[in-house]
Amino acid sequence: MTFQKIGVIGAGTMGSGIATSLAQQGKTVVLNDTSRENVDRGLAAAKKFYDRAVEKDKIDQADAEAAYGRLTGTAELSALADCDLVIEAVFEELRIKADLYKKLNGILKDDAVLATNTSALRVSELAETYKDPTRFLGLHYFNPAAINPVVEVVRGERTDGGIFDACLEFCTATAKKPIACKDAYGFAINRFFIPYGNEAVRLLDEGVGTAAQIDRVAQDCLDVAAGPFVVMNLVKPKIMYHAQSHLKPHGPFYAIADTLNAGGDSDYSFDIAEDDSGTPESDAVIADRLRAAVFYPILQSIDEGVALPAEIDMGATLALRFGKEPCRLMDTLGREDVTRILSQVTDKYSQPMPQSIDKVGSLRP
Repeated sequence: MTFQKIGVIGAGTMGSGIATSLAQQGKTVVLNDTSRENVDRGLAAAKKFYDRAVEKDKIDQADAEAAYGRLTGTAELSALADCDLVIEAVFEELRIKADLYKKLNGILKDDAVLATNTSALRVSELAETYKDPTRFLGLHYFNPAAINPVVEVVRGERTDGGIFDACLEFCTATAKKPIACKDAYGFAINRFFIPYGNEAVRLLDEGVGTAAQIDRVAQDCLDVAAGPFVVMNLVKPKIMYHAQSHLKPHGPFYAIADTLNAGGDSDYSFDIAEDDSGTPESDAVIADRLRAAVFYPILQSIDEGVALPAEIDMGATLALRFGKEPCRLMDTLGREDVTRILSQVTDKYSQPMPQSIDKVGSLRP
């Protein structure tokens, strides 16, 4: 099974980035949105990306022109009728996506595959609105999709195994690093990355440290390229709020931090200009709680068979720029220390210790 003509629905940041990447890898891409203005903006973003790549000598002019030539745009869903694969990248709301799939039921050919770029909604639930759930799955690209190499390939409860395998191969063939995921809220990577940001806000809410201090400690203990508050300001706290809200079915630890909950959908940013100094004692508390917020969801997801430890580590380093691979870090710290760190979650939120704690020390043999 091959996918040569690809439709991408949603010409915003994610959709245009996916289209840009696929066209550069030789695929014919139809970019769709609800208005011609949105489509043109998405095509312009692709053109700007290729032009900059030429300026930086990453591709030559002929290849840039060829890639852009493989992109077309339309405000009509009917233009996707002959696509082999359609990737939906619209707003993260179940109703909006479901309404779109109902329209696509009468448009897409029966042997087409429909994928959602959702970052946190359950693929199996979304699939129920599509005419053939066996030909539906998740392809979660990470931002910026034009250059970020990681894609979570999410198999829904009814996704055909052959289609799942074909999409893993498709990602590899289009210069991406696929992570095979079982369907679960947050999948493999956001399952721990969003709670890590949420815990940073809790630490701020509780007065344990300033945003600047928490960012500094995160860079020290996890070797992240940027601290959680820098990242949240880039993606916008309201996005973190929505993402965290999707994780609540996993248990009380995933409840939304007070400031994120109070901010809701409003546009605001965290002030990280404060002094980043702190006491060794407060630094130690922050380090343990940030690591717990990463380790606990990862071990939970390993218990559930969501993804393999090696692939979780790959996603952490390549998609999120964690300098320390979380599973390998747990192995280095050892079971006793990781148990101590996780007890902050299990004791405070009355959640069970993950069974995979027994594998710490050999998660990454």
